Amino acid sequence: MQIYGTEVDNQIGASAKEIMTYISEAETAAQEPIAKLKISKDENGKIRLDYEGFPPPPFERIRRITGYLVGTIDRWNNAKKVEEKERVKHDVRVGGNDGQASVDFVFR
Repeated sequence: MQIYGTEVDNQIGASAKEIMTYISEAETAAQEPIAKLKISKDENGKIRLDYEGFPPPPFERIRRITGYLVGTIDRWNNAKKVEEKERVKHDVRVGGNDGQASVDFVFR
């Protein structure tokens, strides 16, 4: 069953009002909207809520060249394409060999 965009697996026969309360509790705990909610009872008879958030949206590279914010450069004129080709590009590497998190900026 789907309620307000959340897929609900109601294994205990909860009412619609109870389900809305459980969705609200799960979203508060997750601090974001949830995609799926399973309502069941554990071995002690207590209500158990298992939930999943929405997957992150796909990432698309965005470029900003002198005031233009775009995802692709197919429709640029030749001057803008040259400007993009000649600009300084930066890479970001995340990680560390010593177990500590680090971020390295690599200038090409």
